[in-house]
Amino acid sequence: MIGTVSAGLAHSLLMFAVGRGLDREALLQKAGIAAPLLVNPDNRVPMDSYRALMRAAKDMSGDPALAIEFGASEPIEKHSVVGLICHSAATMGEAFMQMSRYARLVIDVESGTDKPRFTLAQLDSGVWIEDNRPEPNEFPELSESTFARFVCDYRRHFGDAPFAKEIHVTHARPAHADAYDRTYRVPVHYGMDRNAIRIDPTWLSVEIQPTNRYMFGVLSKMADALMKKLEGASSIRGRVENMLLPLLHTGEVSMDDIAAKLNMSRQTLYRKLRAEGVSFEAILDELRHTMALHYLDGQQVSVNETAYLVGFSEASSFSRAFKRWTGQNPSDHKARQNVA
Repeated sequence: MIGTVSAGLAHSLLMFAVGRGLDREALLQKAGIAAPLLVNPDNRVPMDSYRALMRAAKDMSGDPALAIEFGASEPIEKHSVVGLICHSAATMGEAFMQMSRYARLVIDVESGTDKPRFTLAQLDSGVWIEDNRPEPNEFPELSESTFARFVCDYRRHFGDAPFAKEIHVTHARPAHADAYDRTYRVPVHYGMDRNAIRIDPTWLSVEIQPTNRYMFGVLSKMADALMKKLEGASSIRGRVENMLLPLLHTGEVSMDDIAAKLNMSRQTLYRKLRAEGVSFEAILDELRHTMALHYLDGQQVSVNETAYLVGFSEASSFSRAFKRWTGQNPSDHKARQNVA
């Protein structure tokens, strides 16, 4: 099976299974995963190995519904920055957009089309979240855990507020279908032509109340101090940095957008920055450099996660930029900080 998952996700599944009383070494052996591979969250685990780990856990526990239970009980923020980013969005619609953008950090699998893995579809029957991964029936447990995480994460934060209305899956009805009913609590239709959740349209506008844009300790104390410093800045550069900082992780930052937020034209912003001896591009580049160091030095996020947090869509592009900034690879920098 083509694709990889983050070592963080694989480790989370392993620990979930161990928490059920299963033997850690036996699970790793059956999955063909070397234990050191799971130490670094930057590592990638082959999808075949992750599937083998899931099925070993099911077999050893005798629990055919283990995948659903794993998805229902393990919030994504426990093993990936993706969940943290989603929880810092303003609305569920924005959170979905960020989740779709960052999905590859957790599970990197081609959708088989030019679509991202997760999309919203407006059909006659309503609004649907579609999972576009190819050959889903090769690993139906991934559909089970993914949809359980969607449904249960939302329920944890918003109780019985409207979300899922019905679920379609491409695989046949399993013997443990009662676990679907207990977990999803909506009608499930089997053997359909896609894997999708029909949602209540109001879900997209549900407001999220993040405790902090640096929630759950993802950002270091140094980064928090920098944010306070930027908020107090009065120069045009400081105001631009203040606008850019909470937007870096979206990857959607442009001079036009920032100018609009400052209630001025792009040309006016250009002139004001030039008068201070700096360009928008230089500010963005330096801010990414500064925040990358804060994230890596804080030791709470991986190199790949840092790349996305500072606005790079590919880890390789981030690595090139980091080497230009510092003369070293980000992984080497992080390793040195660990030693220190």
